[in-house]
Amino acid sequence: MLNIVLYEPEIPANTGNIGRTCVATGTRLHLIEPLGFRLDEKSLRRAGMDYWNDLDVATYVDYEDFLAANPDAKIYMATTKAPKIYTEADFEPDCYIMFGKESAGLPEEILVQNKERCIRIPMSGGIRSLNLSNSVSIVLYEALRQSNFQGMSLEGHLHRLSW
Repeated sequence: MLNIVLYEPEIPANTGNIGRTCVATGTRLHLIEPLGFRLDEKSLRRAGMDYWNDLDVATYVDYEDFLAANPDAKIYMATTKAPKIYTEADFEPDCYIMFGKESAGLPEEILVQNKERCIRIPMSGGIRSLNLSNSVSIVLYEALRQSNFQGMSLEGHLHRLSW
């Protein structure tokens, strides 16, 4: 199972959207505190809609707690500062993909310790970063594509008509 890790997320709607994406993809969500919201916050649940109860989610008091609970985790660090593009990574089916908080990303102290697993999404000049939930979706779906979307429905169905 793939794992998405949010380091100190600040915006409840982003985390709610990411939670919904995790449910849709069978991905586990890990939240590293402090959070910029409460997990029972209305806007978090609204963004995750009725999927939040189906979410496989774990919380940690800090980064060290996360590492202690997941000692063998192969972690990719998503950052705008990485030399490697996310499509150059070979994602394993049980890897962890970590994203930083909306206002500052991941701390550079964490990045320099994991340089070989830092990845970025290419962007045109003049923009600082993409929205967190969009970034998670982009990288997560690349990891899923690399495993041929194993365990996911690959057929689309119309509601009233047929193809």
